Amino acid sequence: MLRRILIAALLAGVFAPSAGAAGITLAPGITYERQLVFTPHGPDVIHVMTAPKPGGLYALHPVLSNNTVVNRESVTAMQRRLSTTATVGGVNADLFTWNDGTPDGMFMDSGVMTTPPHPRRSTVGMTSDGRLLVQQVAMIATWEGSSQRRPMTGLNQPAGPEGVSLFTSAWGAATPPATDTIEVVLSSFPPVAPLTDLTGTVVAAKPAGGTPIPPGGAVLVGRGASAGRLASEAPVGQQVTVRLVLRPQWSGVVDAVGGGPLIVQNGRPVFRAQEEFTSNQLSLRRARTAIGQRADGRIILVAIDGAMPGYSTGMTNFELAQQIVRLGAVTASALDSGSSTTMAFDGKLLNRPSDPAGERGVADGLFVFYYGVQAPAPATDVLSPNGDGVDESQEVSYKVVRPSTVTASLIGPDGVARQAQTGPKEPGTYTLNWTGRTQQGTAEPEGRWRWVVNALDDRGQSSRAERAFYLNNTLGYLRVSPPRVVLRRRGGSARIAFRLAHPATVTLRIRTLSGATVQTIRRRLRAGTTSIRWNGRYGSGVRAFSGPYVASVRAVNAFGSAQLERRFLVRRGR
Repeated sequence: MLRRILIAALLAGVFAPSAGAAGITLAPGITYERQLVFTPHGPDVIHVMTAPKPGGLYALHPVLSNNTVVNRESVTAMQRRLSTTATVGGVNADLFTWNDGTPDGMFMDSGVMTTPPHPRRSTVGMTSDGRLLVQQVAMIATWEGSSQRRPMTGLNQPAGPEGVSLFTSAWGAATPPATDTIEVVLSSFPPVAPLTDLTGTVVAAKPAGGTPIPPGGAVLVGRGASAGRLASEAPVGQQVTVRLVLRPQWSGVVDAVGGGPLIVQNGRPVFRAQEEFTSNQLSLRRARTAIGQRADGRIILVAIDGAMPGYSTGMTNFELAQQIVRLGAVTASALDSGSSTTMAFDGKLLNRPSDPAGERGVADGLFVFYYGVQAPAPATDVLSPNGDGVDESQEVSYKVVRPSTVTASLIGPDGVARQAQTGPKEPGTYTLNWTGRTQQGTAEPEGRWRWVVNALDDRGQSSRAERAFYLNNTLGYLRVSPPRVVLRRRGGSARIAFRLAHPATVTLRIRTLSGATVQTIRRRLRAGTTSIRWNGRYGSGVRAFSGPYVASVRAVNAFGSAQLERRFLVRRGR
């Protein structure tokens, strides 16, 4: 049966939910909630993902598209690429140049810088102790060969008319094409970390661009007067030292990504952060993305759908700030917006991107990483092996990303574990298919079941994942007759028949394919084959219009809730 997502219908700023509203569990500690907010400008759909404060089994990292600067990749593709290393969820991150996908701002992962910060926009930083920082940061860089220290103006970006830029293998296979440059190749060049002397030896020098970037090496590119100094002060065999300094130093920051503007400071929304953004970027109602942190350290990721009137209008940047404050953020930054806005988990979209072509490729993403055992949602919420061909078997699974000792069990409503699996497991996904019966073929008890997995990995970190579902044979064999209902002015009806294995309170809803309820009938029924007749009318008494409809039957009793649906057609006759 289809998993239902509870949608909270709220009035923005007036009838808003509390910051602690419950959501769907995506992974242990990671939740998702879809909220519907009504505003004077139309409805807005807000997607909210929360995760524990980074540390231990959890981390917050930026992810570069295809592991290169010059490229674009969708958020879902990035997550699928990372799925063997962690369970990953998150959003799009920095703004970027459309033609080649280069990020507008900083990219730093685990202390290694790939691109420099935008000096007039905020950068989102994460410290080693799990604190989120949002500040404007500038890079000051130098290179030094046989003479004095010289200014270095770029990192993995084309050098300006008189500038010098450093290219690492994160840029791509070779430096950009150019005709007015001198380029020196450095071997054994260390990862680019701020506040560190980075030294390599010149092994080649050449004019013009397109220089191959060696693995574990780098290329310094000079233009104009800087090209002459580079040629004379960095000959083959010369050691060259590069040093990058950030202002402020951000000495505790280990991960960072560009974005902005700052939208929440000290728990209050920021109306105008005086950053380099146009009024259109800030004031138009459009899809929006943001990241924030609560006072307790929990991370909040927000994606607001936009540019779809009637479904979700979108918000201004300040309205985004107000919403993430409502969700509990004390610090927050906006990220790239519009058609780039994407939220996904484990490679599956959670929001509805506004690009007519669907999800677009972006420069980078900002993701929560979970390294413990993960148990995805069961294949069905209700296992119903009653012979009607619907939800006759259940599939549960778990994933470990490190060598682990695992115990996995199905625990019945009586508290007794079944189907226990214990032992060492290599990284991978493990699946159990179950029919609701013992190995001897005896039916298991009906009620709430739990799939519980405990793991201890090779680093000594323990984790636990748990999922629940129901074994419930109450409802089965749903039929609508006739399947094509003709409604005449003086008559016509549909008979919705089903079988109850146990007494239950039954609710029949006739609805349109769009979800609008036409009529609701509720009855307490005994076990057995029974039916409810729909008179082909709306609740107001008006005859239903021609078209497809859905008969949805829900049965509730001590064993839980079970639901079946069946489509049928209505045609108005004379």
